[in-house]
Amino acid sequence: MAVEEKLLDELRKIRELLEPKEEPVIEEVKPKGFKGRTIKFKDDFVDFIKKYKVMGLAVAFIMAIYLGGLVQALVDDMIMPILSYIPGIDVIADWAVGPFLFGHFISALITFIIVAIVIFVLVKLTSKIGIE
Repeated sequence: MAVEEKLLDELRKIRELLEPKEEPVIEEVKPKGFKGRTIKFKDDFVDFIKKYKVMGLAVAFIMAIYLGGLVQALVDDMIMPILSYIPGIDVIADWAVGPFLFGHFISALITFIIVAIVIFVLVKLTSKIGIE
């Protein structure tokens, strides 16, 4: 029996060694005062950037500005001159009735329609690819 007791004691010791032990919880000591507020502000700002995908939004905004300029140039420099070749139509941008500038409005409307079509096509293409 003594041998069996020794074996059981050894097995118990091995089991104790193999059981996972709880790691002591070490709390981070956060600095107080101005330095602590600065670190918290930085952490909050980084979380904000990640959560709301601000960088992607900024890139999309900048690209939209230049896309709008490109479409405006397309309308003013390519489409409007073609429309001026229609008999009876002079420069469309100069159409006015009193203080109302109909030509400028038509130019802006054509620009809007082209931008809307480009955005629609981009959304359709990206949804087919699987990009949200």
